[in-house]
Amino acid sequence: MSKPWHRAAPMSRFAPTQQLITRVRSMHPTRSLALFFIGVSLALAQSQSVATGPQADAKAPWLGTTAWFRKTFFYDSVHVTLRDPTRLRDFVVEGQLNLSLKNYLDLVMANNTDIEIQRLQLEYPKDAIQRAFSIFDPYLSSGFSATRSKSPTTSDLQGASVLSTLVQPFNLNLSETLPTGTQVNASVSTAKSSTNSGFYFYNPAFSTGLTLGFTQPLLRGRGSAVTHLPITIAKAQRRAADFAFRSQLIGLLSSAENAYWDLVSAREHVKVQQQSLDLADQALKRSRREVELGATSPLEIFQPEQQYATAKLNLAQVEFQVRQAEDILRRQIGMDLVPDLRNLPIVLTESVTPQIDETPIARDELVDLALQSRPDLVNIRVAGEVDNLQIRSAVESLKPQLNLSASYTTSGIGGDYYPTTGASVVPGGMTDAFGQMFGFGYPTWQFSLSLNLPLRDRAGAANLADSVAGKRINLLTQRTTEQQIRQDVLTAVT
Repeated sequence: MSKPWHRAAPMSRFAPTQQLITRVRSMHPTRSLALFFIGVSLALAQSQSVATGPQADAKAPWLGTTAWFRKTFFYDSVHVTLRDPTRLRDFVVEGQLNLSLKNYLDLVMANNTDIEIQRLQLEYPKDAIQRAFSIFDPYLSSGFSATRSKSPTTSDLQGASVLSTLVQPFNLNLSETLPTGTQVNASVSTAKSSTNSGFYFYNPAFSTGLTLGFTQPLLRGRGSAVTHLPITIAKAQRRAADFAFRSQLIGLLSSAENAYWDLVSAREHVKVQQQSLDLADQALKRSRREVELGATSPLEIFQPEQQYATAKLNLAQVEFQVRQAEDILRRQIGMDLVPDLRNLPIVLTESVTPQIDETPIARDELVDLALQSRPDLVNIRVAGEVDNLQIRSAVESLKPQLNLSASYTTSGIGGDYYPTTGASVVPGGMTDAFGQMFGFGYPTWQFSLSLNLPLRDRAGAANLADSVAGKRINLLTQRTTEQQIRQDVLTAVT
């Protein structure tokens, strides 16, 4: 007597199919069918959890889980809200916003809208990795139909003057692609048919079938390295996007720092123009006094007046530049988004006194450091890795497609049995059909080889040529970027 299912030793997710068949054969037919599909689903779930990880499972929950029901039928997170700027009030002192350069850049990192946009751009390559894993997602499909038909008969062998039939088939299919490129599938089919013909042994008749099969590529698409090519490309593109974000972040922070010093410079310029205006005013007063005393000609007053008007105009222009620079600074830290803070005076605490460093500058060392550290150059190098993977994918697509397929099918039949000897009817039903099916007394084995060999593949050749051209363009882009980086460093040193 077999052990109960709940007390049986746990099976490994890599256990052979024969062990699963041995267990389900000793059980009730309907229960064994359900547990068979549950076991297959759990094995696929475990293999996919290893491949994709918990983060991907959270975004793409398994069918039947609480997260799946919530996301499929009660998904309400389409309302996107933006957070308010943070930490601004930490630097408000006596009604003024006091900012050192470091604190200012911290606020830029926390609140700058352009930086947040660039940071969110990284979500697309992350999602591309999850999308690439979808080739290993299992699929469950099913179908049911009912057909009632009546037709006139032309022979006594049809069993009735008007033949009436009812056919109700149902099928359930589970399929998945394994990391090796193997496509596995399992399907169960049942059908109930009834008729008013008197020549059928079973009426109504229940037929069942269980099919297990696989298709293994032998040339194109064979092997884990090939099936994982889209995933590897997506991961490389994710790394490239990360370095691209770093490069853009450096540019945005550089612009933000320039905005800080532009405001410092504009305020210092205001002081200079104010002093120039004061000097022009003193000169104008002295000239007017000289004209009043008759020490100089009245015509000499026009030049001091023109200098005073020019100094006043220059002061108005630099004051406008200060207001404009303040507005730019407020936008950089998100201060303009807070109504009660947007008009606060801004105090910049950095000193404008230059600090002179007499340390000798090693030009070649700085160039080498830039060539190793610049994220835009690293981005191009990672793009070169993507080019290599795409070339490999294009070469793989040129191979002939040779597939090995095999399947095993077992079937059963049941229902009310009408013997031809005139004996009484033997009652039966669906359980008889499942019992025969899991008795494996009526097997069917199938084996096939299929070859798809294009006599001329222009599209594949063009794809390979495009991939090679893209690689050459990327290498040339890398060279010109290295030249530009060297020029930028040498210019800065000079």
